[in-house]
Amino acid sequence: MKFIETAIPGVFIIDSVAFDDDRGTFVPAWLPDEFTARGLSTNIAQASLVRTHRRGTIRGVHFQADPFAEAKTIRVIRGAVFDVAVDLRPDSPTYRRWVGCELSDANRRMLYLPVGCAHGYQTLVDDTDVLYFVSAPYSPPHQRGVRWNDPALGIQWPLGPPTSINERDATYPLLDPPPAT
Repeated sequence: MKFIETAIPGVFIIDSVAFDDDRGTFVPAWLPDEFTARGLSTNIAQASLVRTHRRGTIRGVHFQADPFAEAKTIRVIRGAVFDVAVDLRPDSPTYRRWVGCELSDANRRMLYLPVGCAHGYQTLVDDTDVLYFVSAPYSPPHQRGVRWNDPALGIQWPLGPPTSINERDATYPLLDPPPAT
């Protein structure tokens, strides 16, 4: 695995090494020693698989509050997404900045997000499957998020506004609410 640092400390793009032969391709999916060597979390409390049917769907931008704050490793096993990490760590030099990259079954990339970063993505093709490894179990009372189009973040979604988004994701509060009139 090749770990590529992003502009946000602790967020890594991970390129997988593929081994091809006449039978097909072998790709190591999880090498905890590679993560440990970089000081990254290897705890997997839950693995989840998400299927999204429509191109242009936005899921996120999500995180969990303490004590269920989580590190995430995301991989696309079918299709493609534009995946986004948002730094919500108030003491971070990149607080409120975001990075994005394409994850697809073709490029075999993963994205690692440390605790304190929110996560979201926009599907680039129909019928996309995304696999998550998270360091804390899902806890509905601790689920939080920021709005996908929050002007304080300025995330540039490649396909523009979502073709589909659920009510919760569409109505998360803005980081800087407009002044009362």
